[in-house]
Amino acid sequence: MDVGPEGFVRSLPLLRRRIRRAAFVAVDTELTGLYSTFPQNNEPSLFDSPVERYLKARQGVQRFTVTQLGLAIFSKENSNKYMVYSYNFFLFPSTLGVRDVEVTLSASSIQFLSHYGFDYNKFLKDGIPYMNEVQEKILRQHLLAGSWKSHSTSAADRDVLKKAIDEVTCWIASAEEEETMILQDLNDYHVLEIQLILRQALQNIWTEPLGNKKVVVKKVSPQRRQLLENSSSDPCEKELILLSARGFTNLFQILVEAKKPLVGHNMFMDLMHFHDKFYKPLPESYEEFKRNIHNLFPVLIDTKTVTKSMQKNYLFPRVSSLLEVYAILCSSSLNPKDPPWPVIALASDCSRYAEKKSPHEAGYDAFLCGSVLLMSAHLLLCRSTEDAVEADPSFSQYLTVLTEHVNKVNFIRGGISSINFSGEDAPCHHPPVLVVHVRGWPGMNERQIYQEFKGLCRFDVRQLSKNQFILLSNKYKHVRLVLRDYKHHPHLQVSVYRHWRHSPFVNCLLQVSGVVALWSLLAFVLGRAPSCS
Repeated sequence: MDVGPEGFVRSLPLLRRRIRRAAFVAVDTELTGLYSTFPQNNEPSLFDSPVERYLKARQGVQRFTVTQLGLAIFSKENSNKYMVYSYNFFLFPSTLGVRDVEVTLSASSIQFLSHYGFDYNKFLKDGIPYMNEVQEKILRQHLLAGSWKSHSTSAADRDVLKKAIDEVTCWIASAEEEETMILQDLNDYHVLEIQLILRQALQNIWTEPLGNKKVVVKKVSPQRRQLLENSSSDPCEKELILLSARGFTNLFQILVEAKKPLVGHNMFMDLMHFHDKFYKPLPESYEEFKRNIHNLFPVLIDTKTVTKSMQKNYLFPRVSSLLEVYAILCSSSLNPKDPPWPVIALASDCSRYAEKKSPHEAGYDAFLCGSVLLMSAHLLLCRSTEDAVEADPSFSQYLTVLTEHVNKVNFIRGGISSINFSGEDAPCHHPPVLVVHVRGWPGMNERQIYQEFKGLCRFDVRQLSKNQFILLSNKYKHVRLVLRDYKHHPHLQVSVYRHWRHSPFVNCLLQVSGVVALWSLLAFVLGRAPSCS
């Protein structure tokens, strides 16, 4: 279940076969942070348009990184059964040959993951490298020019490399040609890195890996060295170096090529990190980002979008977390009897999730996400027709009842309800906007207005004019509550916003129109007055 750098390359062929046979794949990410606090006022807001939210999120994605990525592969068996292969990949930016990457940590995100037992040692010490296409292009150029450089910042890695270099330097001074020595106790990263460093520094040696954790160093003549460098079986051949440095990006490319339906829960940030970390740096254009993601993954399903719709149309309790949604769907009251929803079985090598809940572990959340999709789709299929549903529905039947939700990714607290990756975004219907007129409290600002209403309910605030503020909520009951409780407030007059009455632009236009009308009237009157003779 937990795949580290040492076993990752060996796992790629098996992962490729399983993904190609899959009905769909579910993903989840754990991050070092969400939204950047620089610049100020970068928090998500109900006032955000899709473009504004994308630009805010883009700043966060560029600062923060993925600590863990979960992949759950759902394969349809012969009967009404899905086998699940769930994996955890700890990730860490590649330090080989690319510009050194800054890793930013958000205190609240780190505290949150720590609460759920996240292993930061695995993230920092055993993370699988990755790079996007721009970084790969730079590394390829450096390899061709022989000017690559490592940016490893780990003190432990530097100590291992220094020790190995010192050993070889001392040994080679007295060694004869064709003599060998063995460097031991290395990991996959060290095996490659040490060979590249030694070959670049010493022209009279040759290196080869010996098993998983050793490197053989041989003293050779310059002529012999040249012959070995031109050998097609060289383990440090440039394409093999690129394969190692790309790391998880190799698996990302397998997912892109397979074009399987990609499932997530509140997956907007997941998709942004996929684009930025494994494909290309995020573009400035929101529409270009949407086009790119749609080309990479033509079928997206966000279980948050699906379950939000079910809450409106069925007797489905309003819950927020993925684990709560999964628990409700598993309850006997919602499980259709004829036919019951498909059996979801975890493969033997990831059975831990069947025995123990592991919320906010990426592999577990990916498993929950795919399970929620299957159960939701089956429930929708059973309730979409009065006719009997066959005992073993195909996944294509599930996709058919999910058609209205395909490529609609949930948009948290904003001007739209979901992002449509295959068309135009539909506007969101919010409760009435409120306007607050301040009297007798000079110098009030947005933060003070927010604090005033915070104890009662949650609103986003935006200043309209010197003494007026707009309040926006996504809950009708909050609007009714504020209108009732502030009806007779001595300093804050709260009313429903009317554009023709409260808009500063409309007020300015009316004032200008009034002045123009007055001057026109004066000109007319003066023009008709009798002249003095």
